Amino acid sequence: MLIGCPTEIKNQEYRVGMTPAAAMEAVANGHNVIIQKGAGIGAGFDDEAYTSVGAEIVDTAAEIFARADMVVKVKEPQAVERKQLREGQILFTYLHLAPDAPQTIDLLESGVTAIAYETVTDRNGALPLLAPMSEVAGKLAPQVGSWTLQKANGGRGVLLGGIPGIAPAKVIVIGGGVVGTHAARVAAGMGADVTVLDMSLPRMRYLDDAFSNEFKTRYASRDNTAELITQADIVVGAVLIPGAAAPTLISRAQLSTMKPGSVLVDVAIDQGGCFETSKATTHDDPIYEVDGIMHYCVANMPGAVARTSTIGLGNATMPFMIALANKGWKQACADDAHLMNGLNTHAGKITYAAVGEALGMDYIDPQAALKI
Repeated sequence: MLIGCPTEIKNQEYRVGMTPAAAMEAVANGHNVIIQKGAGIGAGFDDEAYTSVGAEIVDTAAEIFARADMVVKVKEPQAVERKQLREGQILFTYLHLAPDAPQTIDLLESGVTAIAYETVTDRNGALPLLAPMSEVAGKLAPQVGSWTLQKANGGRGVLLGGIPGIAPAKVIVIGGGVVGTHAARVAAGMGADVTVLDMSLPRMRYLDDAFSNEFKTRYASRDNTAELITQADIVVGAVLIPGAAAPTLISRAQLSTMKPGSVLVDVAIDQGGCFETSKATTHDDPIYEVDGIMHYCVANMPGAVARTSTIGLGNATMPFMIALANKGWKQACADDAHLMNGLNTHAGKITYAAVGEALGMDYIDPQAALKI
């Protein structure tokens, strides 16, 4: 199979879909690899790092899309990229289709077989290709929240860890999964007073057992959430429903109950955001204010630490990429139900129920796609 990796073109996106290590593995398995010139530079991988393991460097993304049997990326294809996709081609990347009708329509019109990192599962019910970027985003959330909290950025002017005699900032993390746990641990490590809200009693028991000396837990009822956000300096939205649009956790009306200059960090913005007032921003212009509350809603937070993120993502995606290349997508998905869960579109059909339901569009069972 010919595997292609273009340069990411989303604003301030420095990650690359294939590391030299992944390219080496693909070549060792008998596949050909083409990488767009300079694709890895932002993550610290020059072209020689790829050619030295047997990959070919090409000048343009157009050549990648025209030649490759499988296109491997990081972020969802932008509009200009989607127009170059075609039926019979595999697209392997993050997609986040539930809140993105234009992208979904373009993928359906292209006929491409699109496999989304964020809906591939494992035997424990976890999301192994989303997890490394969730870890990165979770650890970044208190850092960017603390920066936004500075007075020069519109925040309250509160130091996250406080100083002797002055209380630290209060950080509320809504969601105790991968993002939330890492956000809470980093915020607590920075000296903040941290509370994690979650609706799963077993998860809260685990968090209490493992991290009771670092942060507190509360049940994520509407009442508790409403109470705690009035005390918060930073609220981190870290709730995920796999493949579906994120739920709204804080309404615009509730902003008036919060401290002026407090901060909302929406890590779920890729899935539409979990605050009513969220809208996607970029690293160029990451924050905005609504009703006196600062919002940080960058849709590709891990792109800020591109090298760490690229290597972490590459380690996770490599085995699945090799399986797709070695077997073809139909056999690879037939052999691995967890990879099958990543199938979002094929031959003009939505194949992931949560996407179809979120967009009000027809969808088919992914097993049916194997017969098309």
